[in-house]
Amino acid sequence: MQFSNLERLGWNDEVARIFEAEAPGLDPGRVTVHHRGLWEVATGDDDVLAEITGRLRHSAEPGDLPVVGDWVGLRDGLIDAVLPRASKFSRKTPWTEVAEQVLVANVDVVFLVMGLDDRDFNLRRLERYLTTAWEGGATPVIVLNKTDLAHDLERQLSEAETVAFGVPLHAVSAETGQGVNDLRRHFAGNMTVALLGSSGVGKSSLINRLLGEKHFRIGDVRADGRGRHTTTHRELVPVPGGGVLVDTPGLRELQLWETDDGLDQAFVEVAALVAQCRFSDCEHRTEPGCAIKAALTDATLSRERWESYQKLQRELARLERKLDPKLQSEARKRWRAITKSHRHRRKVVGH
Repeated sequence: MQFSNLERLGWNDEVARIFEAEAPGLDPGRVTVHHRGLWEVATGDDDVLAEITGRLRHSAEPGDLPVVGDWVGLRDGLIDAVLPRASKFSRKTPWTEVAEQVLVANVDVVFLVMGLDDRDFNLRRLERYLTTAWEGGATPVIVLNKTDLAHDLERQLSEAETVAFGVPLHAVSAETGQGVNDLRRHFAGNMTVALLGSSGVGKSSLINRLLGEKHFRIGDVRADGRGRHTTTHRELVPVPGGGVLVDTPGLRELQLWETDDGLDQAFVEVAALVAQCRFSDCEHRTEPGCAIKAALTDATLSRERWESYQKLQRELARLERKLDPKLQSEARKRWRAITKSHRHRRKVVGH
């Protein structure tokens, strides 16, 4: 086997160890593009267009099928195994079905790209992206693009810092090239970097700057301010000087998937305050010794930040109820009790 090209794509001793344990006797490769029913896979010798074996198709859960960034094992030119993922970026499917959609896998660093123009700059969206990035296992980096269009750059940087909490933050312009070279240090050591953000934030332009060529097509922002989907698929591409990047289509919405501690990492100061409350089951309303109420009163915690945390917490609780029939049943019982109580109070008032 030849691994020279795979090493360029992130193959290392740890991946080799896992591959030997999970896919002995198979040929290694990494998924670079996912088409409908077909996967482009880079191997040590060449790039191949592969299908998955019938065994894998019938044994794997939908979220376990290959995605861009996955390390896979090939047998006779077919993908027969997907290695366990070191990280993944997931969201709840944007349609009615409650299921996980894995966008990319085995990402070391994720650039959370947000435009500095008035149309895209949104701290609440940034908090949502940070929550998902922390939960997925990648290291988040905030990239504020379009410094050339910013009306009040210092204010926007200051506001972004209020939700960053130690996450590296770069202000760049893909149009002029300002600050783009500062991003290259995140690729050191053949790191895999994914770019995520809304449509029209300039991800493709940013990637073209990093690649030194027009690899991805660039489209204008529409008249209504919404970006055009110039990227229609995810693709893993080597970067000059080392490392690889993954471009992704702009996300119209990012619904959270299950998270254990991603929310607390994105809202580290809120989690710290919750831990300081006198009661472990504090609801942060009327209880004495509530650190959240005290922080809101003295303005060390902004009302907007607290409400954003609560909103994401409620979203995750709803998802958990949908995924867990027992929790869903308990939620229905609580709802019946609440509505029964309301009906009783209405009758009392009516009398």
